[in-house]
Amino acid sequence: MVLAAPSATTPKPSPDTPPFIIAPTVEGLLACSDAEKDKSVATLAQAQAYCQQRKQNAAPALNSLLNTLEPGGPRGAVQIGYTVTLQLLALYRRTPQGWELDQAQVDNWMRLITDVQRPVVIYLSAGHFDTTGPLTDELLADPRNLMAMRDGKAPQLGYFGYRIAPYTLRTDSSLPVNRYRFAALDTVAKRILALPQPVRQRIVAVTLAGELHHLYTDFENGMGRHQEVRVTDYHPESIAEFRRWLAREYRTIDQYRSATGMVALRSFDEVPAPSRDIRKEALASYAEHYDAYADGNLPVSGWLWDPKGAVRRLQVYLNGQPLADVPRGFNRLDVYRAVPEITDPNVGFRYELDYRSLAPGRYRAQVIADTAQGPLEVAQTEFVVMGRDQKTPRSPTPPSASARPLKQLPGVRAWLDLPQPPQDLYYNPVARDWNRFRSQQAASFLAEFHRRALAAGLPAKWLFSHQIVPRANSTWNPQLFAMDDTLRGDAAWNHGLNMYGGMTDSAWMAGYLAANGIRGYGAPEFHPQQWKLPDVALRSLQRHQQAGARFVSPYYFTVVPPRFKGGEEHGVNRMELSPGNTKDGSDQFYRAIVEFARQ
Repeated sequence: MVLAAPSATTPKPSPDTPPFIIAPTVEGLLACSDAEKDKSVATLAQAQAYCQQRKQNAAPALNSLLNTLEPGGPRGAVQIGYTVTLQLLALYRRTPQGWELDQAQVDNWMRLITDVQRPVVIYLSAGHFDTTGPLTDELLADPRNLMAMRDGKAPQLGYFGYRIAPYTLRTDSSLPVNRYRFAALDTVAKRILALPQPVRQRIVAVTLAGELHHLYTDFENGMGRHQEVRVTDYHPESIAEFRRWLAREYRTIDQYRSATGMVALRSFDEVPAPSRDIRKEALASYAEHYDAYADGNLPVSGWLWDPKGAVRRLQVYLNGQPLADVPRGFNRLDVYRAVPEITDPNVGFRYELDYRSLAPGRYRAQVIADTAQGPLEVAQTEFVVMGRDQKTPRSPTPPSASARPLKQLPGVRAWLDLPQPPQDLYYNPVARDWNRFRSQQAASFLAEFHRRALAAGLPAKWLFSHQIVPRANSTWNPQLFAMDDTLRGDAAWNHGLNMYGGMTDSAWMAGYLAANGIRGYGAPEFHPQQWKLPDVALRSLQRHQQAGARFVSPYYFTVVPPRFKGGEEHGVNRMELSPGNTKDGSDQFYRAIVEFARQ
């Protein structure tokens, strides 16, 4: 499914085609105008409590905002709606009997959805960002509820001032955090189904749980870390689940020993959850080794800016011989921001070199560009495949292919990020299984949340995931997230894929959707974050409409009264959509939404 370039006039959909919904995320929907006027109300939390007590919310402000984007109400092939975020754990309040769902707060959300007569996407947040309510402090104090790093402790994380709670991905319904999450899901689902039929007909999607993935150190900046990686989930119960999963996958310990070569293991209970770097730490057995490359894949990645299209294809060569084509077009918003002349963030390239079958020894990898001037070298690097004995291989200097340097092409720029030479590699099949298990764990939680949403009566056509796609960014380390299984095209849920930067208008993303059989998708978070060329934001909306997306949710608008807003700029509020916010192209995206909604 290739996202075709938009035509000058977008073709009219057939009468049976549902409208394409632009449903921006809107912040501050429980704050009312009366709270802003009352000088005794000092904070946004106080304002929300004040408004709830008076059965008021931001419906008037939200209606005003949406009417500015699409005057006269929703109509036509493109319609403006909104996304409402219900943090399920934040719906609880403490009572003398314990924690109970705050029915008055649920009432206020239902009142808002009823009063705003626009298409709506309902985001039922229950992941690591669901931290604003008072229940979070109690949940964080109980290790049963949390993922753990290898030292057994929960990671201490934040995100641009927002609290992050490393809630477990285990599905055990007896865990306190899951009891609360699942009970809130059931109650909110039933309240949604009890809304009048005209209101239910406005529901476009219900996105489930939020970004479900594993966590890692330095959450804000560490997504591209490939050295000294630290991941979750080493909770004792999670490790026990890992061993049970191995037993299901391999059936007998003898089959596992044969498949992995770990002949010293006598039972699945002896299989460790790998966590130690063989270069720096003593290992009880080789099975304990873990790093960014231990699962047998070595990323060869970087970026290439080729404004005139001089490079016909990229290839990776191994020891002077062509190995494979290198996929291109990955998001590199960091390069777009750093280099003024680069006007498209989709300049990344990445090839996953499977080194499992390579004999111990030294190897040379080259990235070669195929051009009209012949083969030109983008970069080269060396790596060393190590044996389990850790002895330095005795091998000759690896050969290389003859190619002139790419820099002779005018206007072309390139850089190789990974691997940094001389990268030593230690393949551990247990680490490969550990990453597979962690990905399955994320998918299992999403599947359980989806199953419970169906059991509560929510229609399958409404139910979308709310996931990120780490592999869209060529420098990110997808092992940190361990969530590939949640993105499979045969998943039971409809796919909701968050898209930022170049992902919003990307040939690579189109190919990814096609390869995984993903259709009728949504984009629960969406922002091009570009400003250097006109019409980028408008083109991104057009392309997803043409590709069959059900909705996109621009991130984000706010109706928070100004005196309750913080003044510090950070990576999130740069994306606030308004005609006056030029950061990250937010003003251009605002105007594109208004223009596109005229259809």
